[in-house]
Amino acid sequence: MRNLRPIYFSTALALVLASCGGSKAIISTPPANIDNLPLKVTPLAENDLKRWSHLDLVKDTVPGMSVDKAYAELLKGKKSTTVVVGIVDSGVDIRHEDLKSVIWVNPKEIANNGKDDDNNGYVDDINGWNFLGDSNNEQLEMTRIVKQGPGTPDYDKAKAELDAEVQTAMQRKQFYEGLLNAAKELQEYLKKEDFTEADLKAMQTDDEALNNYKEFFLQRVFPDGTVAEFKEQVKGGIDHFADQLNYNFNVDFDGRSVVGDNPNDINDTKYGNNNVIGPDPEDAKHGTHVSGIVAQVRGNNKGGDGVANNVKIMAVRAVPNGDEYDKDIALGIRYAVDNGAKVINGSFGKYYSPHKEWVQEALKYAASKDVLVVFAAGNDSKNLDVENKYPSDSYDGAPEISNNVLIIGALAPTYGSKMVAEFSNYGTKNVDIFAPGVKIYATTPNQTYEYLQGTSMASPNVAGVAALIRSYYPKLSAAQVKQIIMDSGTPLKNDVAVGEDQHKANFSTISKTGKIVNAYNALLMAEQMSK
Repeated sequence: MRNLRPIYFSTALALVLASCGGSKAIISTPPANIDNLPLKVTPLAENDLKRWSHLDLVKDTVPGMSVDKAYAELLKGKKSTTVVVGIVDSGVDIRHEDLKSVIWVNPKEIANNGKDDDNNGYVDDINGWNFLGDSNNEQLEMTRIVKQGPGTPDYDKAKAELDAEVQTAMQRKQFYEGLLNAAKELQEYLKKEDFTEADLKAMQTDDEALNNYKEFFLQRVFPDGTVAEFKEQVKGGIDHFADQLNYNFNVDFDGRSVVGDNPNDINDTKYGNNNVIGPDPEDAKHGTHVSGIVAQVRGNNKGGDGVANNVKIMAVRAVPNGDEYDKDIALGIRYAVDNGAKVINGSFGKYYSPHKEWVQEALKYAASKDVLVVFAAGNDSKNLDVENKYPSDSYDGAPEISNNVLIIGALAPTYGSKMVAEFSNYGTKNVDIFAPGVKIYATTPNQTYEYLQGTSMASPNVAGVAALIRSYYPKLSAAQVKQIIMDSGTPLKNDVAVGEDQHKANFSTISKTGKIVNAYNALLMAEQMSK
């Protein structure tokens, strides 16, 4: 899951980490001059920032999904049915105060009796299934390919990329270690642990290195940050690159043997356990945050609000700290489908997939059972029309394999040229639509909440809208819900910065729809289509 991890570190650190026709007439059409809306020039208040993804573009001038407007104007007094949403991810802290009441419980399973009561192949799967068992750290797929040696498909490409990635990780780790040392040197010189902007401005020294550190902090850390926050971010960066070198890029590391299966045998299915949190709750941060975006309880004055108000989260742990195995994803999707999920979110991805056919067959299976699957586009600023990312419903320009998959790019909370998250992948053919994915506030393990960002956060925002539609309009099919989300989005035609070089592109050209998701419009269209 390297590519779709949320972006933890500030870009101020100088290194950015690198994840159908319709009834147009019934849509609440934005004003003709929407592309000339005034930019939001003052920062959002904290309460608004926590829910900016639910705000309205016209009213609030931030590219939210109009979720609050939908609840206020369309859903009051309407009946809904419970929708199960499968979260295929790193694990979910099902004990969280804002999630425990919305966790799916298998009605056919008796807890902790050591039996497979419902005969679905999974013993005591009360809240879902953990396909990773007690494993967590993993290699990237390209590392596994290199480990297999010359002659393996994609070996030469993977070897060249791995060598480059190792060098980059080493350099970036050293860079972050240098930043941490700079903070330490200033703290020792000033004899102050949490020095301030004023302390630095008053500092006089002939030491060239200290003066360089001083200028860096004045320009990149203050006045908006603190030394403590800076050090926390830097330590996170050091840990990130250490993990890459020790696990993700290490051809000698074996994270799979503890699971006890053969990851290259799709028929070897008797593995994993029912601990959907995983061995360490902190390693379930990604999946817990994704779950909260969809379903954290609305209106309880705790943390943020989920998009959907009548859903149950089915936890499917299949995404490690590294690249997911195709087998786990294929079986995880099938598990969610077979156990009643009507929407599945997949905030993961990679650029090599030795058994992509297993995942594609699982997506076709989901389509046959009327299940919508939402994937994140990825966090590498890549054009997915040029480079394949897995999983997807189309590769190398081929037709989509099914009509139940959505691929989502990420938006930032500022309308205008910087509206697209600078890390977001894009593509006229292979990204369907954009949704909020920067500064998203949601549940994290051990009763906490955090702002995280990534296309990983944009995808569950859309999965939440899909669940909302399926909850209030249960007769609509997965294909119809996909069509509604794409057709009812807000179209934009202003220029935005995209890609690694942040080049200018018209927003209408960077996804299949040229739109941002709009829950209000989607529910209007769902109402009309369901008649």
